[in-house]
Amino acid sequence: MTDVHTRQQRSFNMSRIRRKDTKPEMQLRRGLHALGFRYRLHSRDLAGRPDIVLPKYRAAIFVNGCFWHGHDCPLFVVPQTNTRFWTKKIDGNRTRDQRNIERLHRSGWRVLTVWECALKGKDRPPFEQVLEEVAGWILSADDESEIPPDRGG
Repeated sequence: MTDVHTRQQRSFNMSRIRRKDTKPEMQLRRGLHALGFRYRLHSRDLAGRPDIVLPKYRAAIFVNGCFWHGHDCPLFVVPQTNTRFWTKKIDGNRTRDQRNIERLHRSGWRVLTVWECALKGKDRPPFEQVLEEVAGWILSADDESEIPPDRGG
């Protein structure tokens, strides 16, 4: 299947995708703030610049886009054009993510990854449920967790 956009249109579209302050990230930040959690954003002194940092709980939260981080869900499809480039790019992102998580653990931080598909898409759970799980993890002693939509519970 060929791309429905020209090369220039596709390049323009991709350049408009945000690195931070995405809709899923903003939704989660508003929800956590409403629950009384206070946090810092994109802390430059931490590996990977986590999207949300809660120093009081030694917790770092990444809100990962399913496409850019290669999540195994309906929101991730490897593009059929320039496949080798995208596979290499996404594999590199995954490797970097894992390296950053390991560095955070060595520094005494706990890490939560919230996947985009848990906050948007037709198969997502209710936002209140996701927010409750995030808040529960923050207050727990768990070192690492992920919140995708199909958590088996």
